[in-house]
Amino acid sequence: MTEIKIGLKLDNRYELREFIGKGGMALVYRAVDHRTGHDVAVKLLRPEYSTDKEFLERFDREALAASKMTHHNIVNLLDVGQMDGLRYLVMEYVRGKTLKEVIVEKKRLPPQIAGQIAIRILSALQHAHQNGIIHRDIKPQNILVHSEGHIKVADFGIARMAEDGKAVEQESVMGSVYYFSPEQARGEEVTAASDIYSVGVVLYEMLTGMVPFDGSTPYAVAMLQVNGEPVPVSKLVPGISAAMEHVVSKAMDKKPELRYQSALEMAQDLHKAMHQSADWMGTTHDLPIPMISQVDQKQSERSKYRRERAIRYSITAAVILLTGILLGAGVYKSYDLIVNMTEVPYVLYETEEQAVRLVARAGLKTNITRASDAERPAGTVILQTPEYNTRMRKGETVALSVSTGPQEQEVPNICGYSSEEAQEILTRHGFAMLILSERAVSREAWDSVVEQFPKAGEMLSENGIVQVTLSGGSLLLQDLTGMDFESAKERMTQSGITIKEVKEIFVSNPGIDGTIATQQYLDRKDLSLETNSTVMQNSGIQVILGVYRTETPTEGEAAQ
Repeated sequence: MTEIKIGLKLDNRYELREFIGKGGMALVYRAVDHRTGHDVAVKLLRPEYSTDKEFLERFDREALAASKMTHHNIVNLLDVGQMDGLRYLVMEYVRGKTLKEVIVEKKRLPPQIAGQIAIRILSALQHAHQNGIIHRDIKPQNILVHSEGHIKVADFGIARMAEDGKAVEQESVMGSVYYFSPEQARGEEVTAASDIYSVGVVLYEMLTGMVPFDGSTPYAVAMLQVNGEPVPVSKLVPGISAAMEHVVSKAMDKKPELRYQSALEMAQDLHKAMHQSADWMGTTHDLPIPMISQVDQKQSERSKYRRERAIRYSITAAVILLTGILLGAGVYKSYDLIVNMTEVPYVLYETEEQAVRLVARAGLKTNITRASDAERPAGTVILQTPEYNTRMRKGETVALSVSTGPQEQEVPNICGYSSEEAQEILTRHGFAMLILSERAVSREAWDSVVEQFPKAGEMLSENGIVQVTLSGGSLLLQDLTGMDFESAKERMTQSGITIKEVKEIFVSNPGIDGTIATQQYLDRKDLSLETNSTVMQNSGIQVILGVYRTETPTEGEAAQ
């Protein structure tokens, strides 16, 4: 078996450049795809497991799970291969940190940021669950945060197909017990609700900087997952809204049937919680409604009156105080906030052009990145950060992720378009363009595409390269004989042809004085070109002209 080391080239294509890390069954390297020139992540099954049937099945299962999914919040599969006994997966390379590293570095994340990250994770899981795949190992170590802010869910290595009967069997403890659902800890059936529980734990950790359950041994932590109650997030971090706390609590309910029943449902409640809408709780019957006696009701009404009166007094005092502040040093700051602050518009699923226009209308800038998406057509916005209605200072930047269409899609027709237009079309579809150095003689306008490879309609993976040949235009090397010299000179200038030399041919006929007698076209190498042939524009053509001149008679000849 081939030794795994830096510099190894798999199938003469993927060259290992840097060791990234290792998991329970695989080694992960950053590699260069020599076919596209892009960085990729290569996951190699450890050599010691190459003959282990169970690990081979798990490795194949990861490949199968990944192949069923294409989503901008999932680390997508690019290729699968074997070489000399080495089995490997090629995934997209995400340059950045794990969410765990971010949490350790930041201690804890603001609720708005934590909510946005959780929504991206849920978006990925909704796609996976719709494809019958359960992740089973959601934890911050498996969430990648791209250097540009994108969120990617990684490592479907222990994912199972929902219809796979083996999904209910106990296996050796994999993943991290800190994020296990109670049913995982008990070795029971794992469903989509188990992934929801794990997202709840990850959200808890992002908000508080700590996991809800900790212990001296994995077994102790597992028992807490089954029987323990976590400290409410609002007790650990004052200021966390009741709405946000409700989302965490519901996601982490011990009973799967009482959790959110889909990733989409949790994401919707989380979005409401982040924006403090009136109906944030989702379904009001989730919360107990106490019975109130007549006496209790009267006492409640009196208490309500006292509270309302106190609130009115507080508001009046606050208004007086605020007025004094505004009249003082705070006037400028308040004016600055009113004049220079704006809200992020809702641009999801808009075309890129319309989204940029709406963001600019709000006084904000845009930063465009692109990602494949099987559900949204190329050129539409699939992700915006910050979220809709977020307050920002004018001039700040909204990050937009624009769909390039499915991971593998048809190559668009770019023939006839200028090189700039062709580049824009290919970029929208997630392709790169390589301009070949040799131009072609063509009736198409100079610098327009006359040939492309792959051809329009052929399939190409995301970030694939489309090679193009540009038009060099066409130029007819005209027969200039009989044309007066000044007209011929102007014609050559318009055609971009340089007059290299003018030879005078003396004749006695004054009627042809100053007309072209001969022409000789030369290329850059001074080789002769046929008159009336077609060549490429701007190719350095030169011409030697023979011009008739009337011969002046000598004094003796004139006297005769």
